[in-house]
Amino acid sequence: MTTSPLHRRRVRLAAAALTVPALFLSACGSPDTSGGGSGGGDASGGADGGMLSIATGGTGGVYYPLGGGFATMIRDNIEGYDATVQETNASVDNMLLIENGSAQLAFAVGDVVSDAVEGVNDFDGNPIEICSLGNTYNNFMQAVTVDGTGIEGVADMEGKVVSVGAPGSATEVAALRILEAAGIDPESGFERRQLGAAETVAALRDGTIDAGFWSGGLPTGALIDLASDGDMNLLNIGEYAEQLATEYGEYYVEEDIPADTYEGQTEAVSAIASPNILVASPDMDEELQYNITAAIFDNVEALTQVHPAAVELDAATAGDIPYVETCPGAQRYFDEAAG
Repeated sequence: MTTSPLHRRRVRLAAAALTVPALFLSACGSPDTSGGGSGGGDASGGADGGMLSIATGGTGGVYYPLGGGFATMIRDNIEGYDATVQETNASVDNMLLIENGSAQLAFAVGDVVSDAVEGVNDFDGNPIEICSLGNTYNNFMQAVTVDGTGIEGVADMEGKVVSVGAPGSATEVAALRILEAAGIDPESGFERRQLGAAETVAALRDGTIDAGFWSGGLPTGALIDLASDGDMNLLNIGEYAEQLATEYGEYYVEEDIPADTYEGQTEAVSAIASPNILVASPDMDEELQYNITAAIFDNVEALTQVHPAAVELDAATAGDIPYVETCPGAQRYFDEAAG
């Protein structure tokens, strides 16, 4: 198995359902991905206080609840500031929300961040100015099916009905790349559905899809729910990591989903991991960048109550991302933390 260059720390995982305290969910506001406003805040992230909007993902993933935790840390630790969470289609959409000022902070997986900075693929000809407040935790690309579909690996998805993730998500980007690596034409080799995590689980249960992909932290709440049915099967997809890394970038690495991450999963499953990065506009005030970074990385223990993926928050390595600049305020925090 390839050793990750991302210096990640292993998450201690519980297969039991996650309980998110109401304290953190209170930070989760109404979805707004229209680009029409900034949730009442200063879109530039100025130093005078106000409301910050955090672009996350669907409610069945990790971005949304963890973003609620980040919002609470901002509210409790930065005088004059509050924060709310936007439910979105995740990484690709989140970069656009940063660009148009509808969000001041956003989660995105490494491949999408790199594409946005370089202005390629979904951002062809439109590079987006962003900087990083740090690597937060690692996403695991998870391919899932249920008993009776005849699918034992990605190659078996040819001709099947497969969800590749929500439109504009990092899941969709990676899923199409994996299918192509497995020899399946991403345009015509299967029947495409574009569903988020919770919708994918519902579709697997009612038989309207045969398999689905999801990219998220471990464990993913929607898959905890599906595993409780007793017929969920995680597929080994780590064999495609090297090919993806060679073709697209070093942010794809092979990593195991440990045994017992989900109910009934008795063996480790080979997956593909990528870093999740919290990004901001470089126009955000440097002192605010510093204070947000401190509010998050000084409160890891509290954030693990929201989701166990938060245990991966590590100031010693959070700034080690070669394909996007670290925000100057965040870099100052990381330098101070290093002593």
